[in-house]
Parts: sequence; structure tokens; C-alpha cells
Amino acid sequence: MASSIGNEKSVNPVLRISQLDALELNKALEQLVWSQFTSCFHGFKPGVLAHIEPEVKAFLWLILWRFTVYSKNATVGQAILNIQYKNNLSQTEKYQPLSKHQKLWYLIFTVGARWLEERCYDLFSNRQLQSFCKIKRYINFGAGLLKLCGLLNFLIFLQKGTYATLTERILGIRSVFCKPQSVRQVGFEYMNRELLWHGFAEFLIYLLPLINVQKLKLKISSWCLPIAGLSNTENTLAAYCKECSLCGEWPTMPHTIGCSHVFCYYCIKSNYLFDMYFTCPKCGSEVHSLQPLKHKIEMTELH
Repeated sequence: MASSIGNEKSVNPVLRISQLDALELNKALEQLVWSQFTSCFHGFKPGVLAHIEPEVKAFLWLILWRFTVYSKNATVGQAILNIQYKNNLSQTEKYQPLSKHQKLWYLIFTVGARWLEERCYDLFSNRQLQSFCKIKRYINFGAGLLKLCGLLNFLIFLQKGTYATLTERILGIRSVFCKPQSVRQVGFEYMNRELLWHGFAEFLIYLLPLINVQKLKLKISSWCLPIAGLSNTENTLAAYCKECSLCGEWPTMPHTIGCSHVFCYYCIKSNYLFDMYFTCPKCGSEVHSLQPLKHKIEMTELH
């Protein structure tokens, strides 16, 4: 009874973007599994997995295939997106699970093909015999032909929306939704606000790196704290050199930039290297020359 009910499930077509997202999730999972596996060998001699890397990868992908496609008719990425494979060779429109032959051929075309590609490169890379060179050329030609077929299949997929990979088209397996997708009840005003906010956020992300925030902050501070009527004499410098105009502390290795204000050497040097158009935050003067303060300063306690 359960099998008959399962076979009577209606199939729902999957969007192109959902199929591509499932493929990307599968790739991310494979990279995560491989990185976690290789981290177990960090304490071993470097290159311990180099000679058997294709076989180890094939074994890991075999385990993934066993607990995903073989048992659930769906990859991990498809399971996350509520998608599974359907046997499209059957003449009925109702859901039909994959046959054992399709699952085995899927294993051969995905795991076996990648293992063969990596291992053949190692086998024929150091061979100089004429027969090996011919086989290598045939393999390279076949790999290029498969990539061309994969490109053509992808163009057809963009047009029709079925069979995202060449393996799916050859085996006749199609991606369908596991459960019917319910209609989203989303208000127009909410969607409009979300679209406006995301558009504004993207605009800010593009605009903010173009704004010199440091110069703008210094310019605003110079407007808020204007100081006028100061002469560029040593006595005036001595009167206003109690603190750095940038950090507000007692100036370390005091320097001037041509105006009547004093800066720590590291404060003014780092700001000037960051912004060649740096101006004094007090009076807005540009950096004419970075000179050490010649007037003797004595640190006295301020009451």
C-alpha cells in the first residue's frame, strides 16, 4: 500500500536556479569532506596521500553516493532543496524512483570518470613510448569532446530547464520536487520594502569604499572646532603643543605640517601615508612639509 501511494505522487518541475544551486551545494560538500579528511593527516609526513589521492577521493565519493543517491534517490544538495531524482525513462508522469542500473551507471559516470581522469594523467605523464603517447592523445581528445558535449547540454538546459548535467541526460534521470510547493502568501508592501532595502544596501556597499571617510571626518572636525588668528611662530607652537591634534595625548616626537598645530610623528606619518591629501583636523591646512618641532618642550603637570 505504501509503495502504491508513493508511486502515485505527482511530480513538480524544478526551477533552473534550484538545480544549479543543488550542484553547487554538492561541490561545497565534497570540498568540505575532503578538507576534513586531509586535516586528519596534518601530523604525518607531507605528501603521504599524494600517491593514492585519486583512490581516496573515489572511496569518499563512493560513501557519499551510497548514503545519498543509492538510498534516497537524491544528492545532499537536492535533499536540502526538497529535490530528488525521477526515472524519466518510464512513460508515466507519476513519480518513479531510479532503478539499480541507473544508480550504478550514475556512480560510474560521476565517481569513476573523475577517478579515471586523475589516474590516467599520472599514468601517462612520464611515459615516452609511442603507444602511450597515442593513448594519451585519445584520452585528451575524449575529455575535450565530453566538455564540449557538457557545454551543449548546459545550453539546452538553459532553454528547456531539464537535465542540468550530461550524466542526467544520458541516464534519463530528472530532478523533481519531493513535495508540492505551497504558494507563498507574501504581501506586496513587504516585498516592495525588501526590494528597496536590498537595493539601497547594495548601493551603499558600492559607494562607501569610494568615500574617503578619514578626510571627511577631519574636515567636519575642522568646521566644528575652528581656530583662527594663529601665526606660524615658535612661540605660538609652544603655546599649542601640549597635545597632539590627532590623538589628543602629549606629542611624541612632535612634528608640524606647516600650520600652528603639533602632531605625534607616528600619528601624522601614518595618516599622511594613508591619505596623500591629508589636512589638519583643526584648521584644514594641507601637508606642506613634515618638520620636527625645533622649540624645546617640557612636560609639566596640568592642573
